[in-house]
Amino acid sequence: MARKPRIHLPGGLYHVIFRSNGGQPVFLTEDDRYRFYLLLQEGTCRFGYRVHAFCLMTNHIHIALQAGDIPLSRGMHNLSFRYTRWINWREKRTGHLF
Repeated sequence: MARKPRIHLPGGLYHVIFRSNGGQPVFLTEDDRYRFYLLLQEGTCRFGYRVHAFCLMTNHIHIALQAGDIPLSRGMHNLSFRYTRWINWREKRTGHLF
């Protein structure tokens, strides 16, 4: 049975965690971190969320943010998908990162 969709509260504060598969590194170079910053910033305009704090660790990421009118899951899916696509393109590999 599938899990129930997360509750979306416009203006709600959320703590989001992205964990890598198998404890692999999420960021291999400083360019990777910079790319993540750009994608996170782009999402604030595109999906209407506000980032209050974030912490980029070796194998996971924490983000404290405030949701906008667009469901948070859409913005976070877009962020993780686009960043994974970037890593896979740069490293010439396929598969999941998170």
